[in-house]
Amino acid sequence: MPALDREAAVGLLTRLRALHRDICLVWADGGYTGSLIDWARQKLALALEIVKRTDDMEGFVVLPRRWVVERTLSWLMHSRRLCRDYETLTATSEAMIQWSVITRMSRRLARPRACGRH
Repeated sequence: MPALDREAAVGLLTRLRALHRDICLVWADGGYTGSLIDWARQKLALALEIVKRTDDMEGFVVLPRRWVVERTLSWLMHSRRLCRDYETLTATSEAMIQWSVITRMSRRLARPRACGRH
């Protein structure tokens, strides 16, 4: 993983801590190992847990907590606007992702419930 991703993670984790003080655990890909883990613990009081593949895995293997990311990305791809990256501004991309999640959640909340389910 390029060093740029790790550098961007510093800003992202700082923003996460400022906006959501109650989050204390963050899962990250194997490329975020190294000094970032110690920095997040010391500076932000965040536990950064790395989800890695082991060397003996062959073929497709579901990694712990990785399925949450894959499922979320799959849900987002149901929005046609997010299937291609046409946006030039990060703020526009964030707005489109929020729009997609709001649409998905409002549909889920509005659907009729079966009797006996709460």
